[in-house]
Amino acid sequence: MIEVRGLTKRYGAKTAVDGLSFTVEPGKVTGFLGPNGAGKTTTMRCILGLDYPTSGWATIDGKKYSELEYPMREVGALLDAKAVHGGRSAYSHLLCLAQTNGLPKRRVREVLELVGLEDVAKKRSKGFSLGMGQRLGIAATLLGDPKVVMFDEPVNGLDPEGILWVRNFMKSLAAEGRTVLVSSHLMSEMENTADHLVVIGRGKLIADCTMDEFIARKSGSEVSVRTPSPDELVLAIAAEGGQAKTGKDGTLTVTGVTAEKVGDIAFDKSIRLHELATQRASLESVFMELTHDSVEYRAEA
Repeated sequence: MIEVRGLTKRYGAKTAVDGLSFTVEPGKVTGFLGPNGAGKTTTMRCILGLDYPTSGWATIDGKKYSELEYPMREVGALLDAKAVHGGRSAYSHLLCLAQTNGLPKRRVREVLELVGLEDVAKKRSKGFSLGMGQRLGIAATLLGDPKVVMFDEPVNGLDPEGILWVRNFMKSLAAEGRTVLVSSHLMSEMENTADHLVVIGRGKLIADCTMDEFIARKSGSEVSVRTPSPDELVLAIAAEGGQAKTGKDGTLTVTGVTAEKVGDIAFDKSIRLHELATQRASLESVFMELTHDSVEYRAEA
């Protein structure tokens, strides 16, 4: 478990993290989201003892990172996949980490096979593609078989097969009862991966809830309807306090009433329906709406 309480980090006059509190529980994938400059990486660095908080604290299983007796066996983290000596092979890089952390040599081969790099284990990492570098970083994260894992943009540079592998792998780690914290800007991927969300903006907490709860915050809900009698249904919906707009393909988009209510209205008026469905907002659309005022840099279209 990761606990963050009242975490504040200032760099001179700039406040990167501002009184942040949240908990990352085991057994689920927690997505850590926020616009650029929101303070995600700074928060993760404070959790890992790479930066010292101005105030507040962060612990891993009740201890500060500096108090962990065998850090690599307890927490694994990937913050920068490029933090590898380019002259070393993948095997040598992982072997060095294993030997300096008291881990068995066999574990190097195990994690290389796990991430699919066994065929290039002896090649120098400077020749690796971005995706291969990401896989090597993930291998290093898992070297100590930790109970807590933290990833910053783990699918960066991966092809579709690699992204699917990371998604399923994150879920499998959580299913084993591990604590999984993942920061990413790929909203579509987070929507398919995360069970819980921690969303921050300008260093402050915006949301700490399940994926479904977060998406439910979208202002207003929409119902999609297809009918051979659109004009009649539009009038009937308006009479019940709803609004309906006709799209280019003839589909009605209804707001102000639920799908169940639309069905009842159509039944009462003997209007035939060919389609009736609630339109679930996407994670991206809700994220953009709720973090609109927290974007540090905004380009004009």
